[in-house]
Amino acid sequence: MSGVGKGIASASIGRLLQAKGYRVTAIKIDPYINVDAGTMNPTEHGEVFVTEDGDETDQDIGNYERFLNTNIYSINYMTTGRVYQSVIERERNLEYGGKCVEVVPHIPEEIINRITKAGKKADADITMVEVGGTVGEYQNMLFLEAARMMKMENMSDVVFVLVSYLPIPSKIGEMKTKPTQYAIRTLNSAGIQPDFVICRADLAIDDVRKKKIAINGNMFKDHIISAPDIDHIYEVPLNFEKEKLGDLILKQFGWSERYNAPGMKDWRELVDRINTSTDEVRIGIVGKYFNSGDFVLSDSYISVIEAVKHAAWHHGRQAKIDWLDAGAYETDEIKLAELKNYHGIIVPGGFGVRGIEGKIKAIQYVRENKIPYLGLCYGMQLATIEFARNVAGINGATSTEVDENAPHQVIHLMSDQVKNIEESNYGSTMRLGAYPCVLSLDSHSYGAYGETNISERHRHRYEFNNDYREQLQSAGLRIAGTSPDNRLVEIIELPDHPFFVGVQFHPEFKSRPINGHPLFNSFIEAGINKKDNLFSYDKSDQK
Repeated sequence: MSGVGKGIASASIGRLLQAKGYRVTAIKIDPYINVDAGTMNPTEHGEVFVTEDGDETDQDIGNYERFLNTNIYSINYMTTGRVYQSVIERERNLEYGGKCVEVVPHIPEEIINRITKAGKKADADITMVEVGGTVGEYQNMLFLEAARMMKMENMSDVVFVLVSYLPIPSKIGEMKTKPTQYAIRTLNSAGIQPDFVICRADLAIDDVRKKKIAINGNMFKDHIISAPDIDHIYEVPLNFEKEKLGDLILKQFGWSERYNAPGMKDWRELVDRINTSTDEVRIGIVGKYFNSGDFVLSDSYISVIEAVKHAAWHHGRQAKIDWLDAGAYETDEIKLAELKNYHGIIVPGGFGVRGIEGKIKAIQYVRENKIPYLGLCYGMQLATIEFARNVAGINGATSTEVDENAPHQVIHLMSDQVKNIEESNYGSTMRLGAYPCVLSLDSHSYGAYGETNISERHRHRYEFNNDYREQLQSAGLRIAGTSPDNRLVEIIELPDHPFFVGVQFHPEFKSRPINGHPLFNSFIEAGINKKDNLFSYDKSDQK
């Protein structure tokens, strides 16, 4: 079933193999016709993760980067739409030499070519390939066919891992293996025999059920891997290590652990720090992409969540994160008082007009009440609008995205985006990927990063309107970071606030669990200071 943990399983296996001394990269295959994840609704598909080279990808690419501590590039992300688009373009360019281009074998061959190229670009010994969706789905057939063809070409070079859920019906109280047995049979019908089964369940699988799956699935019993629910995802590699999964996979390849392999010491230290951190710091995220029927879909902001956790662990704390619906603040201003209960507030990225007035009211409240604030992308733009309205006295200040006819568009459309909007060209046309930024030496941000030249990832069409730069600066807004040519405003701050920072980019995409991200680390530190009443105001040193 979807959401069972294939991405975390893939990332964790990759981390284990890295610890054995091998170079690892990871590929995500999405079965959608969409060319990329950029046009997918985040409340349905989850977060859009942006790579260094500007690809809009599935959130699992973010999991790979965090676990493998390496950048994953656009070549490592594949969709049905992207594969078909490439094949059709090649056919139009006569690259098939006049042959009849067919779904099989040409689509699987394109899939295999992409997998091979990604592995070569990363100079990887092992390439992890996660096929999204579930076994038996029609849209996955061609990816499974490509996998079967790869295995046939060189049996020893390909290992298959099936991630399967074992239910424990509450009225029965017994773990059931039959759905997994049928999943194996369904995979067999595609010509694939799994080498390993990762058994996801509420509890650890016992030897009796391991043996049952092994017998019925035509597998070795020690290749049936227990993967019970745990407190946090960063324990998964250690759980797999207990099952000797890394060694077993290497044995399947005919390999062994390399001399001077780095091992899992740093990862164990991370997990120990997570498990021993008890004091909480409360963070509120004011957003709109987490309502999914009667449920909360936190996947819409998964990188933000993980970045907050990483920073909290960096300081030996646990992050207590609450979801705050921006729409509620539009109709109930009394509810704004709940923001005082938090040690820090984040307004993350987003698009459109729904909920923005509620976000602006929340930003005004945290500004006036000296609550640490971090605005990400849209959160920076809305902080600029709030300051323009309520401090600089620019009545009706807004964004072109909200009202293209408004007299004071302090946030406006980037010049190179005008044609895209006019032609309704939305896919992969924003300012995407990593761009340089130069920091002001007297800024909070410089104090966080400790260097003047940084690079962060972007995903936006609108920007700070320089026509208002001087007026806003005169009112007290600090321009803390700009593009190297000083044309684009990348960071805004308030000097007389314990921590009020808005960034046009998405620092959450570059956060790693071992060390955290400098900006999030600084934000959480400010939150801890608020909790412990340690705020000080020395305007001669604004770090």
